[in-house]
Amino acid sequence: MSSSLVRTPLDVTALHNFVALRGQFRVSLTPQCNLKCWFCHNEGDVPPPFTHLHRDARPRQRELTAEDFTDLLRAVIGAGLKRVYFTGGEPLASPIARPVLTALPVRAPDVSYTLITNGTRVRTHQDWLAETGLDKVKVSLHYLSDESLRAIAHTRIGIDAVLDGIDAAREVFERVELNTLLQRENQHEILPILDFAMDRRLPVQFIELVDTDFNNGRKSSAVSAQGLIDHLRTLTTEEHVEVAGVGQGRRVFRVDGVEIDVIERGLGRHHVGQCGSCPVRAKCVEGFWALRADHAGGIQPCLLRDDLRLDIRELLADPQSLVGALAAHVTAFTEGTL
Repeated sequence: MSSSLVRTPLDVTALHNFVALRGQFRVSLTPQCNLKCWFCHNEGDVPPPFTHLHRDARPRQRELTAEDFTDLLRAVIGAGLKRVYFTGGEPLASPIARPVLTALPVRAPDVSYTLITNGTRVRTHQDWLAETGLDKVKVSLHYLSDESLRAIAHTRIGIDAVLDGIDAAREVFERVELNTLLQRENQHEILPILDFAMDRRLPVQFIELVDTDFNNGRKSSAVSAQGLIDHLRTLTTEEHVEVAGVGQGRRVFRVDGVEIDVIERGLGRHHVGQCGSCPVRAKCVEGFWALRADHAGGIQPCLLRDDLRLDIRELLADPQSLVGALAAHVTAFTEGTL
């Protein structure tokens, strides 16, 4: 065989270490959203509230087709990535959401697919969503009234659309979860949101604010999780902390069999390689916990560093080259040479 046809064995050690630490593969199907939540980071793209205020700041144009996304998923899952999350923007606002989510690659039993949504379009798309291979739907519930929804998401959509979306998800999926960002605008509704989740026996995750370039002006909206933690301790003695893996540590409670997570800054984060000399590390509370693929054909290992974005468009036709480039990118990131 000609030496030009012999491929160099892939070094996937760093990629497999990332997988072993429960790293996520987050697929942004679109940067578009029908809400304009002030804290949105849009997976590293320009978020809707920023575009609304600055018309010249536009998110990236879509470059990938539904087939491209399917090929990408097949390649990364074949390389060992197991936790796939579909995000946006609002993923159900994407015209390719249906062809992507109804054609998910066959996978091993330990691979999971999760849809993260604001809930407002779940009822509309319920019929075809029921035909997908999604394992879980995670609905963002940062509000529990029209007033707080308007204050946080700057929309005329009412809270009933969000709550109905949660019900619609529960009708077709065995696993539905909630996530809530702790902030001054919803501080008065945190315990009612907890009660809402408990009444429906839905796991819920409460998250302290992560600073990004786009929400720096609203730092005063960040609130501590300590009050919520103190309250949860009056409801249960089942509490433990998980700090293994990538990303922030989380405090896990179980109340009457329902899991309640609290992600708080004080539990630390997972920083590796490139993070050591990162110019924005002082602002970062996340560390390296996800590989983010966007609809324009890029993958980046960090929310705050789009200069570390890997363009994969020319690699989609060759899965082995794609995996090789991704593995080399993760290796360079973890070794601090990217």
